[in-house]
Parts: sequence; structure tokens; C-alpha cells
Amino acid sequence: MANDREVLREIWDGKLPVCFQLDQEEIMEIQQPDPFYVMVPRLSYFPLVIDKMKRHFLRYISQENADNEMWMDYNGQPLKWHYPIGFLYDLYCGNDPQTPWTLTVHFSKFPGNILLHCPNKDVVEAHYMSTVKEADVLKHRGQIMSAMQKKDHNQLWLGLQNDKFDQFWAINRRLMEAHGDNDGFKHIPIRIYSEDGTCTQRLISPKNIDGSRKIIQQLISELYPEKPVKLRTHGITIPLDTPLQWLSEHLSYPDNFLHVCVC
Repeated sequence: MANDREVLREIWDGKLPVCFQLDQEEIMEIQQPDPFYVMVPRLSYFPLVIDKMKRHFLRYISQENADNEMWMDYNGQPLKWHYPIGFLYDLYCGNDPQTPWTLTVHFSKFPGNILLHCPNKDVVEAHYMSTVKEADVLKHRGQIMSAMQKKDHNQLWLGLQNDKFDQFWAINRRLMEAHGDNDGFKHIPIRIYSEDGTCTQRLISPKNIDGSRKIIQQLISELYPEKPVKLRTHGITIPLDTPLQWLSEHLSYPDNFLHVCVC
């Protein structure tokens, strides 16, 4: 991959200010709990960053709900924990940015028809590793992940979980390198989401039929021939002349997918 390390670092260091507020219907104390403010990494997942917040609110709720699974919503929309935090913000606030991002915390009425259950961080790790393997199948036919040792998989996960850039990229760089004679990946792992959260995932080549590098404008023409759209990721509108291969190498989330919103 091209060694634009500063780009990788900027993406990694992206943070969001979040204000968590406990659902008013669940407060059992006379004293109102203070909101809980925290800066969270855009690349992380909510279950990895909410332990202190959960402890902050537990003393204000009914004890019979204390062991229930916690969940959050934004403006009544339950937030799917298995999506990266930065992507969720872009999806729901991209057209109308607000900081801090104010979310409501719940300990009851878990919306099991919308959200996956997440009883512990092992579930997050399992989902994350499964997604990385899927991305590697698209890019390298799965050859890189299958050649790694268990300790490499662990280092990848711990680097993300503990927000350690060097630890993570020491392993992830292998997943971002083109292998063999091809100057690029076999396919680009990309998921494109409409405003209602509907996901589109297709086999996208990083090259055109004539062998030239495919750019975002050409991808948009393929997927949205009827209407011009813009695509957003990491809080920025992607320039139309950006090559898909470069985008995948530098702006993918730690799960190795590009998570892109239509705007």
C-alpha cells in the first residue's frame, strides 16, 4: 500500500464528543443524574467505550434492571453496536452535524427486533474478526487472515480495543497490501448505506475494464445512474477523483470495510 502514514494516523485519531443521558422513565432517584460526557474514538464500537458511563447511571435505576442489557438510541432510533461509532454518527448526523452527540441510555425494553444482543466484549471481538475475514476474502481470497497466527489476530483486536495505533497497524498493514501480480485488491470491501440505514454491498473491482484505476465518480455512475449523489465517510465528502484502491487502503475502518453514507 502507499505509505500515507499521516492519513492513517489522522483517521485513527478521530474522536467524537458524546453526551449520554439516562432515559427519564428509568430514573428511580429524586436526584437527577448528571449527563455523562466522553470523547470516543470514531473507529471503535460502543460496547468498548461505555463501561464508566454504565457505572455512572446504575445507581439511579431500579435494581431489578441493573443486570439488563444496556442499549442506546439517538432521536428514538436504536443504535446498532456492531457498526463503528463514527459511521453511526455520519449516518444519523452527517447532514446536520451536532456536538456533543446526545444519546439516550436505556436499561429496559431492549429492542430485540432491531438490535443484536451483546452480553460481553467477546461478542464484539467475534463479530469484528468475522468481518475482517470477510473483507480479506474479498481482497485476497482469504489468504492473509488464514496465514496469520492466533497471536496476530489477538494483536489486531487488542490494538483496536486499547486504541493502540502502532500495535494495530503492525498487523493490519498486511491486510492492506496488494499481493501477487495485481496492482490492487481483487475486490473492494465496501458497504454503502442510504439515509434510512439500508445497506448495499456488491462486488466492486478497484479497476475498470481497460485496467485503469476506478475512481469514486465512476463507482457512483455505476451504482446510481439515475441521479448524482455524494458519498461520505469519516465525516468528509469523498472527492470524486479519489481512486477506490487508495480509499480502501487508507479510509477503511478497522474491520477493513469502507462504511460509506449516501448524502
